[in-house]
Amino acid sequence: MAARQTVVVYGAYGHTGRFVVAELLDRGLVPVLSGRDAGKLRVLAASHPGLAVRPASVDDPVSLDRALDGAAAVINCAGPFATTAAPVIEAALRAGIPYVDVAAEIEANADTFAHFTDRARAAGAVIVPAMAFYGGLGDLLATAAMGDWTTADEAHIAYGLSGWHPTAGTRAAGEVSRRRRDGRRVRHTGGRLEYHNDDLPHLKWAFPEPMGTRAVLGEFTMADVVTIPSHLSVPEVRTYMTVEAARDLSDPDTPAPAAVDGRGRSAQTFLVDAVVRSGGAERRAVARGRDIYAVTAPLVVEAVRRVLAGRTRTVGVASAGDMFDALGLLRALAPHITVDMDV
Repeated sequence: MAARQTVVVYGAYGHTGRFVVAELLDRGLVPVLSGRDAGKLRVLAASHPGLAVRPASVDDPVSLDRALDGAAAVINCAGPFATTAAPVIEAALRAGIPYVDVAAEIEANADTFAHFTDRARAAGAVIVPAMAFYGGLGDLLATAAMGDWTTADEAHIAYGLSGWHPTAGTRAAGEVSRRRRDGRRVRHTGGRLEYHNDDLPHLKWAFPEPMGTRAVLGEFTMADVVTIPSHLSVPEVRTYMTVEAARDLSDPDTPAPAAVDGRGRSAQTFLVDAVVRSGGAERRAVARGRDIYAVTAPLVVEAVRRVLAGRTRTVGVASAGDMFDALGLLRALAPHITVDMDV
């Protein structure tokens, strides 16, 4: 990989975007600050002297082309991705550069696979959606847990969050998804997405110690139901969320994340427990870390570094576990994420 390559960060001034900009600088890459709000970009640039600022609107393809000109890759951090993903992907295809995003929106990720798979494969392009805490991490864990299995009966991703203080972007994206579903819930069963109006089941999940058994909401469906079945032969994919975190998210008065260190990270911690089952056998991969938004930055930047170095397994639209060596990428995320395997 050539030194000092430039990577456009679209939505650079957002909560997650700021973490991504800092991580790129730490890893020897040069961020180009882009997004829809020129004023916010200038404010961000004041704390990063020397970085290029390129405002662009998803409604203006010419501005997106200017923003991506000469870049090695683009990371889209600007939600709602139902609005931004397709225009930025189109610009990346015109520029002939890889596209990676941090979308957690189920429908937006499904759209990326549906609308761009054939074109991206024909062009030899690399497009990686949901390279983030939701969608990407669970997919990497499930893929690593599968090991040499070529198929499994079920995949379960349980999110043990100490709490969930959502950003304004998370709330906005959630509202877009709710409107697209007409308020219905979504689950992945029988090899496909289904929409329903059932109440979420209240269950218990035995997380590894020291978290232990916790109350969770079953079918609290996250982007893993798009990423995992996109490449793994698993007809049942289910996700779970600790009740406390789900309550935080649903409460309109829950404040945004509060920084408690010099890097802007919050004190919130997470444990992600991925379990795959086949017949009577079970395999597990567990990830632990801090701040679900901040940890997205090493995830997506490590992905971009591997793409630029040619350390990929396929072309076209592919999730994290399909595009990369899942276990190798997870291990490269230390100390941001600690991974334990029981295969």
